[in-house]
Amino acid sequence: MQCHLPANGTEPLPISPSAQMSWRPTYRSSKFRNVYGKVGSREHCFDGIPITKNVHDNHFCAVNAKFLAIVTESAGGGSFLVIPVTQSGRLDPHYPKVCGHQGNVLDIKWNPFMDNIIASCSEDSSVRIWEIPEGGLKRNMTEAVLELYGHSRRVGLIEWHPTTSGILFSAGYDYKILIWNLEIGEPVKMIDCHTDVVLCMSFNTDGSLVATSCKDKKLRVIEPRSGRVLQEANCKNHKVNRVVFLGNMKRLLTTGVSRWNTRQVALWDQEDLSMPIIEEEIDGLSGLLFPFYDADTHMLYLAGKGDGNIRYYEISTEKPYLQYLMEFRSPAPQKGLGVMPKHGLDVASCEVFRFYKLVTLKGLIEPISMIVPRRSETYQEDIYPMTPGTEPALTADEWLSGINRGNENPQYSGVASSVVVKDPREGYQRPSKLVFKAPVKEKKSVVVNGIDLLENVPPRTENELLRMFFRQQDELRRLKDELTQKDIKIRQLELELNNLRNSPNNK
Repeated sequence: MQCHLPANGTEPLPISPSAQMSWRPTYRSSKFRNVYGKVGSREHCFDGIPITKNVHDNHFCAVNAKFLAIVTESAGGGSFLVIPVTQSGRLDPHYPKVCGHQGNVLDIKWNPFMDNIIASCSEDSSVRIWEIPEGGLKRNMTEAVLELYGHSRRVGLIEWHPTTSGILFSAGYDYKILIWNLEIGEPVKMIDCHTDVVLCMSFNTDGSLVATSCKDKKLRVIEPRSGRVLQEANCKNHKVNRVVFLGNMKRLLTTGVSRWNTRQVALWDQEDLSMPIIEEEIDGLSGLLFPFYDADTHMLYLAGKGDGNIRYYEISTEKPYLQYLMEFRSPAPQKGLGVMPKHGLDVASCEVFRFYKLVTLKGLIEPISMIVPRRSETYQEDIYPMTPGTEPALTADEWLSGINRGNENPQYSGVASSVVVKDPREGYQRPSKLVFKAPVKEKKSVVVNGIDLLENVPPRTENELLRMFFRQQDELRRLKDELTQKDIKIRQLELELNNLRNSPNNK
């Protein structure tokens, strides 16, 4: 045993074994340290997909338990495919599309509570809600159940609220975030605190806060119903690109670029954005780094645009906060990634996460399952804790009135009402009886906070001028039809009036 000699020359003091080993890095045992990625076989991939070549920094893919939606390359407007997830294999070149937008589609998101409802936004400045029939499309869909006009420039980002199915957020290149109440088909709030394009939005578990990253190099935490900025960070050393709330940890994680142009992640306290808790460099590549957080397993997945690999970590509230686990490697670069919700996973094979990877060069969508290796064939309750359910916790009016509703169980990582977990061979069941009802409305203007969002804004580019021209043409066509109908009605009323005057009873 080693000893220390005291300064006064007395008997040496022994050093305890724990003190001798204090320099060694601490090792944290984790049930997820052996998670591995498994690529789906060729028959489970989707081939022959004309994936869009748009360079906008989005995933261009959305997945739920029923359908896979992919933004496609098309001429004369934007379109996307909707394919049943069970219908894998090579796609028919003439497979029907959703093609109602007049500009390129920039983002698509499935409603978390209604499997057949999908929202899309486009360069034509509109947001549209589509209802996909059971079994998928049989012909091209051009008519949306709801068209939302409120942005004066193209709309690049949409997000559904996590606790109510009737609230949708949209962020446009006019630097505004609009909150839409789909039960009335109108924007009910405009958040205009940003001075540049909003890059990313992320909600906390009960949807009472939204975090945004912006091109103005600022990270914000906003109370969406009031539009008040609660916290703001001016990121000079860490240029933020993407942000995600880390479940109930009261933490934020951002991905971005350091002052030396290396990709890095940063961990923040959501109540104090003055300085990040930690910053960790990832590599020197240039592609955008997308974060995916699983609140049930506390695992973070990092996937770079144009990379072939996916790194995954475990997040904790204690040091070292970010524990590297492993890396999935693939030679094919990814353009974007869709994520299957929890109720669509295969619990029999201990699948805890599933990506759908877009490989543009091959026109291929391949599923990648993240699996926890277990020998037992019984249901593994420890890797499947309580998770967000299939019914919204609030109505749109309740949320707008200021109500926040979560789950009373502190280990529950979500906010909705329930999830039914069956035998692992049967997987999750998802009973949902919600039906989307589009409001009937005639909109001539969109006024929020006293500002008409559809007022004439001078176009900046030729594309914007063309989009404005086509929108005005549609409006003129609608007004002409309305005028024709009113002329017909006037003639009918004049004839009825003449008949009444000429009737024998009036003589």
